Amino acid sequence: MRIIEYTVEEYFEGKKLISFLRGHVKISVRLLRSLKRVEGGIKINGENARTVDLLHSGDVVTLSIPEDENHSIPTDYPLKVVYEDEDVLVIDKPAMLPMHESHNHQGDTLANAVAGYLTKKGKSLSFRAVGRLDKGTSGLVICALNSHAAARLSGNFEKTYYAIATGHYEGSGTIDKPIYRPDPMKTYRSADDRGDRAVTHYEVLENGEDYSFLRVHLETGRTHQIRVHFAYLGTPLYGDRMYGQEHPIIGRQALHCGEVVFNHPVTGERIEVRADLPEDMAKLLKEKRE
Repeated sequence: MRIIEYTVEEYFEGKKLISFLRGHVKISVRLLRSLKRVEGGIKINGENARTVDLLHSGDVVTLSIPEDENHSIPTDYPLKVVYEDEDVLVIDKPAMLPMHESHNHQGDTLANAVAGYLTKKGKSLSFRAVGRLDKGTSGLVICALNSHAAARLSGNFEKTYYAIATGHYEGSGTIDKPIYRPDPMKTYRSADDRGDRAVTHYEVLENGEDYSFLRVHLETGRTHQIRVHFAYLGTPLYGDRMYGQEHPIIGRQALHCGEVVFNHPVTGERIEVRADLPEDMAKLLKEKRE
């Protein structure tokens, strides 16, 4: 069970508990309803509380969020944990590890690995990835460890990607082109005006005659967005077999989520996490420099 305590500030003197929970804690309506059904789910100064109760400056509000059932089969997989506390877990996901279980992947996903990692710690928690990465994309994945953290983090984080494109770029630029799914039964996307708006910003870190090492930020979050946009410009990412072609050095798209920034869901503290470029992308860059 995750127990979170908040001290009421003077601003909420004489106001109802629900105003504090929704306005300051920013608890979701769904979680609030759930806690109201749990014995001792919400307390003021150690006593069971109702959302209509009035607060006083200095009161201690306690939320007791029960653990939920884990539905993923725990597997013993060596995870690279780069940040962890009671509410957030950030993993540096290796390339070719799928995020979620599916018809083709049972027991061999990040969800299974996280379940195994938490099981060893005596925790049974649902896999709540905030955002996702393609199977072939490496890098940072934020996992919320309770429903409150998940609700607070959803859409409230920034990612920085690093990519190696098969073309020469200079300076910085923006790709603003809708992305469309031609076949709803397939994951393949295309740049097409019939699709949803998609905006990608990039900055060149290094380049050569036939490559560019890029720092990329997404304004929108469409499936395969970076891969589709650079393929649309005629410069697919190295190793991207879906939108470009295979490469002998890198067996997947040269794309890595190297930085994430978010405000902690409980403390509000700004958290910055980084992950080094993986070996295969570093090797590809070295080959291009030579």
